[in-house]
Amino acid sequence: MAEGPTYHRIANLLREEIRGGKWSPGDRLPSHTELADQMQVSITTARNAIQVLVTENLVYTATSRGTIVRNQEVLESVVTDHIRPDRPRATHDIFEEIARAANREPTKEFSARMEPAAPEVALWLGVPADSWVLARTVVQYLDNEPWSWEVSFYPRDLAEATGIDSPHDIPEGTTRRLADRGHAETAHRDTLCARPAGAEEAIVLGVATGTILLDHLRIGANHQRVTRATRHRSIATRNRLSYEIGDDEGIGVIRDTLGSAYRRGISLP
Repeated sequence: MAEGPTYHRIANLLREEIRGGKWSPGDRLPSHTELADQMQVSITTARNAIQVLVTENLVYTATSRGTIVRNQEVLESVVTDHIRPDRPRATHDIFEEIARAANREPTKEFSARMEPAAPEVALWLGVPADSWVLARTVVQYLDNEPWSWEVSFYPRDLAEATGIDSPHDIPEGTTRRLADRGHAETAHRDTLCARPAGAEEAIVLGVATGTILLDHLRIGANHQRVTRATRHRSIATRNRLSYEIGDDEGIGVIRDTLGSAYRRGISLP
């Protein structure tokens, strides 16, 4: 190993092994204890070496499975797909559609609760501060890897009227549920920013504090009211967001062109 602090030298070796194919996405690296024994160093040194790779988003830690090699693919999400008129009826939501199109296996951890509206949530929804709103939280995984953290807020009366106050996930997605119950969204305002992950975000997404995230806020409305505000956070270097705007014929031309580029192995920005 090259010169430098011992934990850096161990991290360099593991990085080379990952990039060389010894460790594939989803593989478990040696535990801190195993790595310390193999390298004849302290557990602290082994832990510091692994933390270097966590900071680089090459691996993540899972409580029950140890240190896991991350998939390095970039997942593209066409964020207008869920409102396209020709989207087929299905019993799964848009995240599952995107994941399966990329040959990835999607899973989720879901929770829902009524809570007082924080000042920013009250502003987004146009409701009084501290009034009750429904918060639906989903942590999304691809091949068991933490991928994104999404929290959607709904006015209480709308949530109760449409049945999205259910304590369970809604397979077809809340956008379709709202539409089916007479509250179809007709407009959206999206705000995107890149910023460092805070401590809680780092824990949920399995990244180091300070990792750059994509923070995507979408506010939906119909002709009468704001229906929801969804905040979606994901790792910036692993996600690409695209919008398709215009008529079906023109979008079809764009899709055909980009599909041809992908087939020729051209990497798009």
